[in-house]
Amino acid sequence: MTIQSPTPFPGPQAAPAQIAFDRRELGAIMSLYGRMVAAGEWRDYGLSFLRDVAVFSVFRRAAENPLYRIEKRPALRSRQGMYAVIGMDGQILKRGHDLPTVLRVLERKLIRPID
Repeated sequence: MTIQSPTPFPGPQAAPAQIAFDRRELGAIMSLYGRMVAAGEWRDYGLSFLRDVAVFSVFRRAAENPLYRIEKRPALRSRQGMYAVIGMDGQILKRGHDLPTVLRVLERKLIRPID
């Protein structure tokens, strides 16, 4: 008698049901988010975990369109890089393989001259 499992263990080629940020990635994003909130630039955020992309959206106010979207697309890992920062108008501000490097495009907003 052979017993079969009703849900077989997915193999290494099985695609995940949804893409998500891992702990290290969220740590880097939340560190930047905290500094921008303290500077008064950002006030709210939203997370979306879809089948092919994970998105961290940044808002100035909760009722607006996002100022920036930080996206993770693993399908682009071997091409341009799976991380991207996208502006409010849909323009890609920075894309790359290393999340902290990609986030530096937003950190420049924190540097201001002192009067």
